[in-house]
Amino acid sequence: MAAAGGGAARGARVLAERIRAERKVLEEAVRSSKNAPTIVYLRQLKSQVVREDPDLVLVNKPHGLPVHGGPSVERSVTSLLPALAKHHFGWKAEPLKLCHRLDRDTTGALILARSTEAADRVQQALREREVHKVYWALCIGTPSPREGILDIPIVEKETPGPQKHYKMALSPRFRVSKEGAVERARVSRSAQEAVTRYRTLGAGSGASLVELHPITGVKHQLRVHLALGLNCPILGDHKYSHWGRLAPQKPPDSVLKALGITAPQARSLALHLHAVQITLPSYQGSAPIVLQCPLPYPFIKTLRSLHIPPPNLESLLPPPKD
Repeated sequence: MAAAGGGAARGARVLAERIRAERKVLEEAVRSSKNAPTIVYLRQLKSQVVREDPDLVLVNKPHGLPVHGGPSVERSVTSLLPALAKHHFGWKAEPLKLCHRLDRDTTGALILARSTEAADRVQQALREREVHKVYWALCIGTPSPREGILDIPIVEKETPGPQKHYKMALSPRFRVSKEGAVERARVSRSAQEAVTRYRTLGAGSGASLVELHPITGVKHQLRVHLALGLNCPILGDHKYSHWGRLAPQKPPDSVLKALGITAPQARSLALHLHAVQITLPSYQGSAPIVLQCPLPYPFIKTLRSLHIPPPNLESLLPPPKD
């Protein structure tokens, strides 16, 4: 009995030493990370892991977290990848690889790979437009028509306002003349083809929930198509709600009243754009991989305040076959 007890004690000591060693490696990974993320923030990101398999990890990226670092960026997804891998898969795990990007203020599906081969496979599918993405956006106003396809090229331009800055803008193929005639317009040479399929899922209190299927992947495509193409800017999009000036978004009174905020408080509204689904093509005879991320609670809370029923993942349209 004594020998058995001694063996159990030795086993407990070995386990404790291993746990201490793993914790030390994790803390060292955190300290050595360029942007020094905190353990608390790292654990929060770990809690956003929606799915993992031998090749890929799906993270429901929170609002305000940039994917890439920079001189003024304290922490980013990229800076967290080595520590996240060790924190989630053990201290011997290799750093996770970033497969694509999301804007800082966009929430939702972000794919990480556990190997370089898997990351290359996803990135190649993205380049060949074999990956289908779906977004949900909460917009001011309701699109007219409520469902359709926006096929309007996008170009980066300097605004003509008093505070000159650069934004993405529409470069339409047609325009309406002063006499009301439709005539062909000259598309900028720098413009990129931009195509978005959309449908309205619900509306209330002067706002609407819109499902977006980007066919192309131009910078800020969804925000520009909604704000400048449909005149329905995304709630919390302070960049594209005004063209020629830098100013916070001013939602209509119906939206402010439903949310229980004042016009000055609207400047703190977060961008309500969520990457809800990514479908990867089949690989070596396997079925396509459908990756989904539920809406974050603040987004759902806003929907309820506006009396718009929150959608469910089962309502998503299937990816197009061509």
